[in-house]
Formats: sequence, structure tokens, C-alpha cells
Amino acid sequence: MSTNPPNLRPDLAPRARISDAPRPGQPLIGMVSLGCPKALVDSERILTRLRAEGYAISPDYAGADAVIVNTCGFLDSAKAESLEAIGEALNENGRVIVTGCLGAEPEYIIGTHPSVLAVTGPHQYEQVLDAVHAAVPPDPDPFVDLLPAAGVKLTPRHYSYLKISEGCNHKCKFCIIPDMRGRLVSRPAHAIVREAEKLVGAGVRELLVISQDTSAYGVDIKHAEERGHRAHITDLARDLGSLGAWVRLHYVYPYPHVRNLIPLMAEAQENGGGVLPYLDIPFQHAHPDVLKRMARPAASAKTLDEIAAWRAACPDITLRSTFIVGYPGETEGEFQYLLDWMDEAQLDRVGCFQYENVEGARSNTLPDHVPDEVKQDRWNRFMEKAQAISEAKLQAKVGSVQQVIVDAVDAEGATCRTKADAPEIDGNLFIDEDFENLSPGDIVTVEVDEASEYDLWGRLV
Repeated sequence: MSTNPPNLRPDLAPRARISDAPRPGQPLIGMVSLGCPKALVDSERILTRLRAEGYAISPDYAGADAVIVNTCGFLDSAKAESLEAIGEALNENGRVIVTGCLGAEPEYIIGTHPSVLAVTGPHQYEQVLDAVHAAVPPDPDPFVDLLPAAGVKLTPRHYSYLKISEGCNHKCKFCIIPDMRGRLVSRPAHAIVREAEKLVGAGVRELLVISQDTSAYGVDIKHAEERGHRAHITDLARDLGSLGAWVRLHYVYPYPHVRNLIPLMAEAQENGGGVLPYLDIPFQHAHPDVLKRMARPAASAKTLDEIAAWRAACPDITLRSTFIVGYPGETEGEFQYLLDWMDEAQLDRVGCFQYENVEGARSNTLPDHVPDEVKQDRWNRFMEKAQAISEAKLQAKVGSVQQVIVDAVDAEGATCRTKADAPEIDGNLFIDEDFENLSPGDIVTVEVDEASEYDLWGRLV
């Protein structure tokens, strides 16, 4: 057990966990999954299809008949990491199929690694399967190769990501994700609820709702109602909250209708399950001029009013966000405005990126790019501010009673999360006494007796 200075990077998913042992002679596919939780869900879908066709899945290169690398193209640094992972897979195995966001630029990949077997773009599941079939023919044994009811999951069995849509209709100048993943395409609400029911039935205790723009869910299909379920984020949250598991909402843009989610969160506080009082909102900046240069809504003062209204309706709500510092043209005054806004907003969980050019992004051509040393200085000052706010908020929880979900148990104690903590990107609560009978997925009540900048310690009540 160790403390968790969170990486604060919502573009990174938890490490994929693969533990199946292949039967003798079973075709074996390795998997490397990079990037965000949305990409992790894509990896799960690919692996579920492969398992259904009789393939075994390996977390290692050695012994695999071929390796799939699911890439990220979020930033130039993420692209470089993806190219490095492809190169490593080629060196260790030699037979590599590339998919994911960077796969939308096949010439970029093939220019560096011409020996890859195939390159497919994001959520092109059929093309990935075709490439696997060509490289390693399936050899199913229907009496042995049983597919888990919930499919192949790459997260611990007690929580699961639930992707509700693909793509995005925003045109933020710094982002090329819409170019890679396309415009918003929402899944039918009844299909999402059915998947969630299967997950909960298989033992999942926490559903992490993800998309590129969760608030916009259903806009593209005009909030269609089918089989008793309406494709609107408020209705979907209510339906998911009725299943008995924790429901955590990520990537929620602060549209006015978000306020309709808050009563669901307040209600869940009373019954212990349902929609958690937690919103992950990508604010990106606070100064109106910077937001305009980003091509994002520029109403930070109204945002403060919304935050105040959310907290009035649900005092225990946790707000997480991500910001960019050093955006082209950002002045010292605009950055100081952001720090002052942070003092007002008092966000609970905060991540921060230093701006990077990304090939194809419109922000590349903006004037007055900020020097790297200035970006680093602003990042340091921003994170110092965010850490001080986090530390004060966590100190205020000492003495409180919290429900927590157990993520892991070892010889030193139990690593848990409160309702305010998403896995991997937020903090932990540690129990180091009387933890021997706890198991991952247990939801227990603790009294908090110690706090640090990002983590809590507590004892069972």
C-alpha cells in the first residue's frame, strides 16, 4: 500500500488488466492499450469480440501470435509515446496491428514503422478483427472458450467504464479529437441501460460514464425514446442510478441543463447508491479572452454562479476539472485571472496541462506562443494553488464519516476511494487497521482521521 499522488491526467486510463490463461494451442493475441478511458473501452470491445471467436488474450508480447496496439493521438507527446509502444511491440514480437486515434493518420505510423501488419482508425472494430484474422486465423473451441457475461473487462471487476457516445461537435482550436473520432454519435439509451444491467449483474459496483461530451448525449438523435428509455443525460443518469451501483459522470460540459442532474445527486446521498455527487467538467481556462481564442464558451463569471447553485442544491458535490496553461497569447494578467478564479471556484480535484502544439490543430497558427520556461513556471504556480485548495478541503473532512469502495487489499492495508474520487486520477482513502476481512468491491463506512494533500486515512465504523 502506498500513497497516491494522483497523475491528474484524465486523458490516461488505468493500466489494462489481463489475467486469462490460454488453453493449449489456443491462438494468442497481445494487447497494449494507451490513452484515455474511451480508448480502454474500445480495447475491451475488440477483446470481447476476439474472445468470442476463440482467441486468448495476453498482456505480454512474448508468446503472442500477434499484438494489437491501441494508440493515442491527444497530444504530440502522446503520439510519440504511441510510436514508441509500436516500436517496442515490433522489437519484442514483430507482428503488430495498430488501431486507435493515431490510426487516423496511417501514413504517420507507416512512415516510422513500415512493417506493421495493418493500421485502422478509432472504433473501427471490424477492420481490426479482419486484420487479426489475416494474421492469426481463429481456432475456437465452443466447449471451452466461454465468454464472460459482461464481456472482457480491462479494469478491476468491481468498476467499469460505460461509454455512451462517440465523437464531439465542439470545435476547440487546440483539439483534433473530433477530426479523429468524428461528430457526436449517441448510443440508444436502452442499449446503454442493458449493458449497465449486465455489468451490475456481473458484480460491478461502480459505473463510470464516459464520452467526449457527456452533457450533449442524445442531441444528435433528438433525444429519441425507445423501449422505455429516453436518450437525454438527465433521463439516462436517472435510469442508471436506479440499478443500485455508484454512477460517476465524466466529461460533463456545464450546459444549463446540467443543473437538472444535481437533485439526482442529492437524492443519492440519502440512499447510498445512484448518481454520485461528482462532476468532471473540462473548464480548460477561466479568462474570457483565452476561452475565445480556444473557441470555447467564455462565461467564467456565469460558471461561478452555476457552481454556487450546484453546491447550494448538493453541498457535498465534488467538482473535478482540467485546465491548460500557456495557451498561445496567454498573458501574465490572464493567467493571474485564472488563479484568482480558482480561489473563487474552490474546485476539489484539478488537473493541468502545459499547452502543446498538435499537428492539425488550429491553435498552432495563433500568434504569441508562450515560451516553454514560462509555461513550466505557470504550471508550477497553478498546481501549487490547486494543491493548497485540495489540502484544505481534505483537512476539513477529518472527523467526517464517509462511504468508500475498496479497490485493493494487501499486507499493509486497504486502498479505497470515497465518492469524491475516481479511480487512478483522484486520491485514495487508506485503511491500515482491521482491514483483513475486506475485499475489492466492498462498500464500507469509515471515519476519516487523517489527511494529506490528495489522500485520506480512516478507520472502519
